[in-house]
Amino acid sequence: MKPLTGIRVLEMGQLIAGPFCGQLMADFGAEVVKIEPPKTGDAMRQWGRKDEAGHTLWWPVIARGKKSLTLDLRKPEAQAIVRELAEKADILIENFRVGRMEEWGLGYDVLKERNPGLIMVRVTGFGQTGPYADRAGFASVCEAMGGMRYIAGYPDRPPVRAGISIGDTLAGQSGFQGALLALQHRNRTGEGQVVDASIYEAVLSVMESVVSEYDGGGHVRERSGSFLPGIAPSNAYPTRDGETVIVGANQDSLFRRLCKVMGQPELSEDERFSSHQARGRNQAEIDAIISEWTAGHTASEIVETLAENGVPAGLTYKAPDMLADRHFQARESITRVEDPEIGSLAMQNVFPKLSASPGSIERTGPKLGEHTDAVLGEWLGYDDARIAALKSAHVV
Repeated sequence: MKPLTGIRVLEMGQLIAGPFCGQLMADFGAEVVKIEPPKTGDAMRQWGRKDEAGHTLWWPVIARGKKSLTLDLRKPEAQAIVRELAEKADILIENFRVGRMEEWGLGYDVLKERNPGLIMVRVTGFGQTGPYADRAGFASVCEAMGGMRYIAGYPDRPPVRAGISIGDTLAGQSGFQGALLALQHRNRTGEGQVVDASIYEAVLSVMESVVSEYDGGGHVRERSGSFLPGIAPSNAYPTRDGETVIVGANQDSLFRRLCKVMGQPELSEDERFSSHQARGRNQAEIDAIISEWTAGHTASEIVETLAENGVPAGLTYKAPDMLADRHFQARESITRVEDPEIGSLAMQNVFPKLSASPGSIERTGPKLGEHTDAVLGEWLGYDDARIAALKSAHVV
């Protein structure tokens, strides 16, 4: 049995942050019913690269394991159905702009009257309160406000972003974490609550000591490219075959091992490099020495040799490298899921791995409205005639 087996989840909203939270819940066994607009569905059905037949290759991942129910939430009849569904649910996820659920008569105060144990996960750019609450908050903006953008990139160039919407996924994980904590609280008290997960705060939470360094010492962390200032050696280094290897040997014992492998054990006793602080002051010098050594060897030679000697090192993987790597294969880090339209599709597996109750992927993302009849019938007891009437009225 998966950890969330028996938990019913309503997922409302679209794009990445809220739906990623729902993806995690489905991965670990929750019954996740995704509510989508009847004609267009979630915009994620169109986002991302496509296969030769025109099928999007992102939707099967972010909607995996979920059921699709179509409702036109602008209509009072659909809003009433959501209130009924929420009465049967354990968790409701939404990532609309602040106040939209209240406009529809679906605020937490209304839903809690019918279901005191309901947990409502609200994912927004800037949170439910504060002077910026009403602002639109995409990941790009909130990553900048949370401090991540300023320190990403090289000092002589403008800030850059990661090649993924990391702020959205961090917010989805924050909502997921909050929901699990709220479930534990409900187990003790029987009471539900609101989980207020914002993108900018999810980013802020992983910013290490950036704020404290400034407050306590007046230090503003700046962009530094591929290394962290004062942490050496820990960088990307060139190789003879044109690849790049990542080597992390900033701890004293690791640095001694690296020097031995390079055939220069005396470097570990050199006053410029003999301690963590000294290497931090002479970061450029030690990186130049290591780069000269790595440039004389192939990437695979470097990684294998350093691994054998207990020095952290690795390649900068692309998707083909992940699929081919024996460690990924041994741990089933990437799995294949059969999609009715695409066929066998590789995607990241479920993490973390639990020894007694692991998660798994039941299916890829559903067709639009695929489970409308089943959900209305099983959750609410609607018969075929009532569902047909709702379809005729374009409510579902």
